[in-house]
Amino acid sequence: MENVGVSQNYMLKQRIKSGVYFIICLIIVLICLVPLLLLILNATRTHNELIQKPLSLIPGSALIDNIKAITTQYTNWNVWRGYVNSLFVAGGSTILTVFFSSMTAYGLTVYNFKIRDGAYAFILAVMMIPIQVTSTGFVQFMVGTLGLADSYIPLIVPAIAAPAIVFYMRQYMKSSFPLDIVEAARIDGCNEFRTFLSIAIPMMKPAIAVQAIFAFVQNWNNYYTQNMILLANSNKFTMPMMVQKVVNVDKNINLGARYAAIALSIIPIVIVYLCLSRFIVGGVALGGVKE
Repeated sequence: MENVGVSQNYMLKQRIKSGVYFIICLIIVLICLVPLLLLILNATRTHNELIQKPLSLIPGSALIDNIKAITTQYTNWNVWRGYVNSLFVAGGSTILTVFFSSMTAYGLTVYNFKIRDGAYAFILAVMMIPIQVTSTGFVQFMVGTLGLADSYIPLIVPAIAAPAIVFYMRQYMKSSFPLDIVEAARIDGCNEFRTFLSIAIPMMKPAIAVQAIFAFVQNWNNYYTQNMILLANSNKFTMPMMVQKVVNVDKNINLGARYAAIALSIIPIVIVYLCLSRFIVGGVALGGVKE
């Protein structure tokens, strides 16, 4: 009887603990989803409705009118051109970021050279430097020295250097990449680069998918750098820059059009996330293991 009572108390504590965890997770989900839901609902409401009742869970019927208002009230606003430009920048940056970060992490994990620890420490140190600190020199070099104003090159090529992704990839490889398989490939006569492409890349798919999501979202939303480089050619403006044009207008404000513009800008991000989200749980779990 005593054992039964202890068992019941233990089960009760576990249920209470599970209930607390469930409530915490539910709160986190609501914090993440409620702003997105309000954004979508507000995009369907008119300006007057938003003024009268800013917070409402009742959708409106003005979504099409708000989208039309964007194209008529704001010059050079073309959602399809913005999608193409942003996809080109974000897609190219993501490919370079993931590929070269994986290659760097592979080198830091597989090869044992004298300055390996120092190089890794330097990469971590660079990760701590915010982009705002280096932005002045970056713009002077890209625009003043190289003459790359209104060019996508400064927005795509520097993505090769991504210290945070190198750190994550190295942690992932330390936890789940067997070095014996590299030695076996060398014995079979496989060269180093082919070993990386044919063996390391397939084994790193979960981590690559996770970092591809993060890199794509970051580069898609990177208004700060894009606004410094794309100065005059409106045909090269990305989606964040077009949205900012709508948000910055202080005359004849149309709140419905603002919400509609923001809602349109997040559609590709949602699609990419839904396509790759199944890799997130496994990739984060494996990549988060300590050395």
